[in-house]
Amino acid sequence: MAELTPLQSLIATGTKLWLDSVDPEEVKVHRTFGATGATSNPIIIADLIKTGRFDDWLKKLMGEGHNDETLAWGLTDHLVREAQQVFLPVWEETKGDDGYVSFELDPLIDDVSSRLAHEERKARYIELGKKWSQGHKNRMIKVPATPAGLSALEELAAAGVSLNVTLIFGKEQHRTACEAIWRGAQRRPDGLDRFKSVYSIFVSRLDVYTEKHVPSLSAAAQGQVGIVNAKRIWKLNQQFWADKRLPLKQEIVFASTGVKKPGDPPWKYVEAFAGDGIETNPPATNHAVQASGRRFTRQVDLLPPPQVLKEIDEKVNMKHLVDTLMEEGLKKFADPQRALLQLIADKRASFQ
Repeated sequence: MAELTPLQSLIATGTKLWLDSVDPEEVKVHRTFGATGATSNPIIIADLIKTGRFDDWLKKLMGEGHNDETLAWGLTDHLVREAQQVFLPVWEETKGDDGYVSFELDPLIDDVSSRLAHEERKARYIELGKKWSQGHKNRMIKVPATPAGLSALEELAAAGVSLNVTLIFGKEQHRTACEAIWRGAQRRPDGLDRFKSVYSIFVSRLDVYTEKHVPSLSAAAQGQVGIVNAKRIWKLNQQFWADKRLPLKQEIVFASTGVKKPGDPPWKYVEAFAGDGIETNPPATNHAVQASGRRFTRQVDLLPPPQVLKEIDEKVNMKHLVDTLMEEGLKKFADPQRALLQLIADKRASFQ
């Protein structure tokens, strides 16, 4: 029997590997690595446009008279569709439990400079969620855990939309999302057989936060807050769904798993969550892991020693952490969308 590659050993622990990219080339490579899903965002789309590989596609649509915003969403839809085709056999084999590609809704809805009222934002999420999911078996709609996003979840779930709730940093966001989606799921016209939702917990950004805002953390605790927080929410997720007796798993996605601190091994977060749930890893992280020669074992339910947990709980103000990271997160969502639209405008000018 052939020896497992590092990523195969990760998958063997019970982790589902999704790719944090819809680059067609990376999707094909990662399918051979064992990846069973993918996700998209404006940064990914912009980086692909910068390669020049989609210039002919853009020229064609520009020639048909499409504006920049239509082009941005058209290319996103096109790339997500292509990735969906690659992972559709997984979706079919697992009867809808895996094989999804996530499509992120317009980040400008919750832009801090937006003048939309709460109800208008909520309505926009519902409208776009239904629009971009229609007719897609294995597409998930990514909705941020903002007040407007959270308030849109029940109606989207009731309409049969498969959901990936993103930008989750804290327990309250997660519980609110679960409760709303479960209320909606019970109203689905087609029942619960194909009901699927996932909850994306951001990890590495928490450790960036504590380096800056909680420098007094000991060496044993610094760099562990993102891991501890995500594992605790993972456990709460297990508990929330345990008595619902659903055919498909409602899962945690461990997101933002690329390391941000120089000197941290690229597999730091990948290793920490091995054993359950979904990891959406950037291509560079997966390539580094694959080259590492490491073998992964189940770690997802292991926490640091009690004294480390006590220190984290005493020193880290989770409300301030969540509020700060949400504010930063909204900016990090909106700015790339504006940059994507500007990039397409620049491409249009260069084609003249």
